[in-house]
Amino acid sequence: MNNILQLKGQFQKRKAPSGFGPTNLPKGKSVSAEHVLKLKDQLQDIILFWNQEKTINGALVSVHYRKVVAKSNRLQLLLSDRGKHPNESVRGSKFSQGYNEKNEWVQKHVFTYFLSIESLQKSVGLLDKCAATIQNFYNGNISSDDTELINSGTYNDDIMHKNPFLKTLVDCFYVEDFRIDRAPKTASEQSIVTIYKTGVDTTELLSRLGINMISAKMIDETTLRMEKEEIDILCDKAPYLIAMSVKNFAEIDYDITDSEDYEEQLTIVKPENEPVVGVIDTQFDKRVYFGDWVEYQKCISDDIELHAEDYFHGTAVTSIIVDGPSFNPNLQDNCGNFRVRHFGVATAGRFSSFAILKQIRDIVRKNRDIKVWNLSLGSAMEIDANFISPEAAELDKIQYEYDVIFVVAGTNKKKNSNVNKIGAPADSLNSLVVNAVDFSGKPASYTRRGPVLSFFYKPDVCYYGGDGPDKIVVCEPLGKATVTGTSFAAPWITRKMAYLIHVMGLSREVAKALMIDSAAGWDRQDTIKYEKGYGIVPKRIEDILYSREDEIRFIMSGSIDEYEVYTYNIPVPQDMNAYPFFAKATLAYFPQSDRNQGVDYTSTEMDIHFGRIAEQKGKAVIKAIDYNKQAEEGLNTIYEEDARKLYRKWDNVKHISEALKENGRPRKAYQSGMWGLSIKTKERLDPKAGRGLQFGVVVTLKEMNGKNRIDDFIKMCMMRGWVVTRLDVHTQVDVYVKAEEEITFE
Repeated sequence: MNNILQLKGQFQKRKAPSGFGPTNLPKGKSVSAEHVLKLKDQLQDIILFWNQEKTINGALVSVHYRKVVAKSNRLQLLLSDRGKHPNESVRGSKFSQGYNEKNEWVQKHVFTYFLSIESLQKSVGLLDKCAATIQNFYNGNISSDDTELINSGTYNDDIMHKNPFLKTLVDCFYVEDFRIDRAPKTASEQSIVTIYKTGVDTTELLSRLGINMISAKMIDETTLRMEKEEIDILCDKAPYLIAMSVKNFAEIDYDITDSEDYEEQLTIVKPENEPVVGVIDTQFDKRVYFGDWVEYQKCISDDIELHAEDYFHGTAVTSIIVDGPSFNPNLQDNCGNFRVRHFGVATAGRFSSFAILKQIRDIVRKNRDIKVWNLSLGSAMEIDANFISPEAAELDKIQYEYDVIFVVAGTNKKKNSNVNKIGAPADSLNSLVVNAVDFSGKPASYTRRGPVLSFFYKPDVCYYGGDGPDKIVVCEPLGKATVTGTSFAAPWITRKMAYLIHVMGLSREVAKALMIDSAAGWDRQDTIKYEKGYGIVPKRIEDILYSREDEIRFIMSGSIDEYEVYTYNIPVPQDMNAYPFFAKATLAYFPQSDRNQGVDYTSTEMDIHFGRIAEQKGKAVIKAIDYNKQAEEGLNTIYEEDARKLYRKWDNVKHISEALKENGRPRKAYQSGMWGLSIKTKERLDPKAGRGLQFGVVVTLKEMNGKNRIDDFIKMCMMRGWVVTRLDVHTQVDVYVKAEEEITFE
């Protein structure tokens, strides 16, 4: 087995290239005056509505695009409010479906904007002039060839100046309709509702509608808990204000057989300085044999009467984290024991998501020494296709702000249920979400699946959660129990994450990338079914922390300070002027997110390029192993849908991998003899939002002929100025033990 290598060195930085070239219609496309006038009429109708509706001091307008659009193809001039870019007025986004110009059923973007009536009137004027220009000078229809001529200098500006004309024209091409979208009335019970941000205080806004709210009901400035009667009033009087809503109740669902006493009394040594893991779950029973390993805090009101079943789930989950391999020898991971700080925030059965949301941030804030948290509570209801759940959004915010990671259970499907999609909070993008498989490696019968927001890969990985006759053994208050469920798959991954972060000293970004990379192997399991994530995480921690003798596996980390950070200085061993390696790489980062942005939830996109360095037109470029040409110089037309599908654009985990082939041929070595890694960063709204954001990358090179070339690689890296460290489990354990020793001064 080969050690994983840690490469430390200098990343180069580059600012974003300036300028986007001339404004043109896409090649072969055109816009008619009729379409522009239709948009103008729609905006005029919207102005009439908002002149009569005085609930908010402005207007909400939904822009229905003809397809899923890149940020650069959103409105550039229309709906600009008081000199600001239209993007600054976006209050939410979602997906719709419909036919395109080729009569194909496709997914489409819908953005909701909030702006002044005056800005709408200004946009009507732009559309009127644009339509007149097309009618008078282009016979009612203008083509991409015409726009190229305009940019070369052939244009009559009697009606409208060139730049605003072209921007308005391109805006019109991508926009299908302007509308006022209204939330449908539902018969829902108590729900968590998010309203659009309109500049009016939420309490004041709702009081105008006859709804009396108090701050205790609010999660943040636009998200609050509402009773059915209050929701009915909102739907009747101002359905256009509702951005999203979800039922407030979640419930725990898992399968348990009858509990029984242990045949042999289990024992455990006294805890010393082992890593501490956080658990947020139902209550914990201190009477169990490992009670000294758990610091328990009850986080529900003393007025709530607790019963025996309220202690089972939490105690069972924590038993796996503390000492799981002792009663599951077939899942021995060699991670040892962990101390747990257990927070009992719920009881068995149904519980309020709102109540837990109000507590989680406070719990994490007060326990900053805990880096890894286990959350095996989940909703029986499916996630929505157009927005992140409030629970997941709060977890994502906490992880962005506090340098922690949550390991979250992928939620279970009840027997004979029609529910298929995962439930909250398993839609948390920053969390490591775990689904379950049986002991043969097949998805468990209770498996639910992603994706999240119609696109993001969730779950991330899977692990053994028991199924059928083969179950997971846990310790419950009165003895042994055998169980199945994602609730009991997640704690095994929590153990591994805690080992990687606390014992091995890895950052959460590297640890997450390493976990996903080890699950994916060379035969990644992510499929259109979204059941197993990238694959099954290996049982033994050694199989995560070591690679095969024919593999070179190394990790790199850094932070984003400019548009691009890169190195063209990775020396890969050659054989006969060629590289005899298959390659793969995994990138992980924890971006800021905004639930109010709907399907455009993540704020930062990191685009990874890894491959050989070649010369192209006198410049060094990376020949990416996945042929990624995003952001490369020259004409590279990559549509937003393709960028998301092929290169996981906007996903905070990127896994690129070559397929192993028996007849694989070594790659040609170019003149530089180097490989490169580049990470380019894009922001949806604030250009500086991602600055300082950390990333972790795991790279694996597999020798095609089975040779061990790791020593050659280490020597070559050191010659190129890299500091190379072998990650050694035994050495790191010694370092951890020494670091945690208490020193008494006499």
